[in-house]
Amino acid sequence: MLLSPEAIILIFVDCTKLIPNDSTINLSRMMQQINDFLVLIDSFIGSADWFVYFLLGTGLFFTIYLKFPQIRFFRHALRVVSGKYAKSDLPGDTSHFQALSTALSGTVGTGNIAGVALAIHLGGPAALFWMLMTAALGMTTKFVEVTLSHKYRETVADGSQAGGPMYYMKNANFMLFGKKVSLGWVATLFAIATVLSSFGTGSLPQINSISNSVFATFGIEHWITGLVLSIFLGMVIIGGIKRIAAVTSKLVPAMAIIYFIGAFAVIFYNAGNIIPSFVSIFADVFTGSAATGGFLGATLAYAFNRGVNRGLFSNEAGQGSAPIAHASAKANEPLSEGMVAILEPFIDTIIICTVTGLVLLSSGVWNEKHQNVFQQTDMFVLNAVYDENNPQDQEKLFGHLTNKSAVALYNGDLNVQDGSVTNNLSIIHARSIAEDVKISKAGSPFTGSVKVQNGNLVDPSGDLLVEGKSLVHSAPLTTIAFTRSFFGDAGQYIVAIGLLLFAFSTAISWSYYGDRAMTFLLGPKSVMPYHIIYTIAFFFASFTDTTIIWTLSGITIALMTIPNLIGILWLRKEMPQIIKEYGEFFDKNFPGMKHPKFK
Repeated sequence: MLLSPEAIILIFVDCTKLIPNDSTINLSRMMQQINDFLVLIDSFIGSADWFVYFLLGTGLFFTIYLKFPQIRFFRHALRVVSGKYAKSDLPGDTSHFQALSTALSGTVGTGNIAGVALAIHLGGPAALFWMLMTAALGMTTKFVEVTLSHKYRETVADGSQAGGPMYYMKNANFMLFGKKVSLGWVATLFAIATVLSSFGTGSLPQINSISNSVFATFGIEHWITGLVLSIFLGMVIIGGIKRIAAVTSKLVPAMAIIYFIGAFAVIFYNAGNIIPSFVSIFADVFTGSAATGGFLGATLAYAFNRGVNRGLFSNEAGQGSAPIAHASAKANEPLSEGMVAILEPFIDTIIICTVTGLVLLSSGVWNEKHQNVFQQTDMFVLNAVYDENNPQDQEKLFGHLTNKSAVALYNGDLNVQDGSVTNNLSIIHARSIAEDVKISKAGSPFTGSVKVQNGNLVDPSGDLLVEGKSLVHSAPLTTIAFTRSFFGDAGQYIVAIGLLLFAFSTAISWSYYGDRAMTFLLGPKSVMPYHIIYTIAFFFASFTDTTIIWTLSGITIALMTIPNLIGILWLRKEMPQIIKEYGEFFDKNFPGMKHPKFK
């Protein structure tokens, strides 16, 4: 049974009553502990070196094995997505362009605006290079995963098309030592991971970034933004893939135009920094980014890891999400849809993320300290005074931030007089030494003492606000960069609007990925309850800590990516045959038309 808009509104009105009162309930310490636990888990999977090498290695293998399909088939892919070879009577629910738009709306989002800023914040300009390398190899990875998923898609009970890695895992012939191996259980695990990732990637970080940007720009409370957009989200996703595709096919081009206007206004306003910005991206690729300004530096390994990790978050190549969207496309030969998928990392990362990176670097905001409200998960107190201009202090802090060494954390009371800390110590926020730190309570400067344990503030009442100057990251950093343009302070509105459109479209697409996974697991009847939970979670994430959400997203991405990469490598021998069959199909149906050599 479909819910009416009125019913959806009533659900969310009731949910607002559950918003905790910060004056009586403290969640900061619990959130810190949860984040620490999630970071530990992520250190073994998504943030581990082996994961990065596995991801890039898979893309490199298929690039060589299939003779650089991202180059050979690029022009043909443009013709396919334009509808040049389209036929209306083919099985499927959407056109090639609509499938591409849906998949792009799932990738073009927070990763392009906030993710690039986070990568540069963590790894310096060199991290952007590794994002681009991830995209170049990811074009082939996505080509393979979409092709295989489209080949093994199914028509489900409600008459719609359903596909994705869980279907090729279920239906393909996996052979081991001459015997068929069942991967049905892996398909189930992948589907579960997809449902989790629909929250960790598609819902939680998206609305969180939107609400933060809207609050910073317009002063609208986070929960209000969450409530309004959650209602709109519910109205769109209840209509299924056809309504989703109709919305995203119009939304994606519009949001790209708006964003590019604002971005190039920054880049050309700072035209003198364009060449130095490009140089900074490539200069430290194999050495790591040196300390500069408030930025304390990053090792090669860290820049590499963060760049690849954020690159994956941006374009999702290898994650197995895009094949779910492409499975709905009208086609009876899987390779055509695989070629359409080649365009996604190119558009999403190589074009849009490069533009965002140039905005951040040319404007100079990435290594500058800015006034901001500190988040507990990004802040810790040191048991000494450190000077970022002192090479020895800089080296000590760099070692601590890169986990190569450790500095003493403060334990004891933080003495505060009229909002100012009187202890001789340093506070680190967002990987930089904080300046002009002020602590307030209920809108007034705080006087008293605050307990600190292992460098973390203990705030039982949960009503202390810490602010000051430090580096910033994610959407707030991009917002600041957009003010350094021909539009001046008005540039921030472009980011707010662009982020709203980008992130909202991502949430729409990921709801579809999740509903196809739920269909695989429990059947079509499970879709409506999933949509309700997805929409409610979207609302609550609007006023939840940013850092913990980014950490969660990294874990859920890895849980999808690992089995998908294993699966496509296992089925690698099918790809040359599929390419050959497409060539035969094309010659038969489009005689005399030029095309690349499909062999």
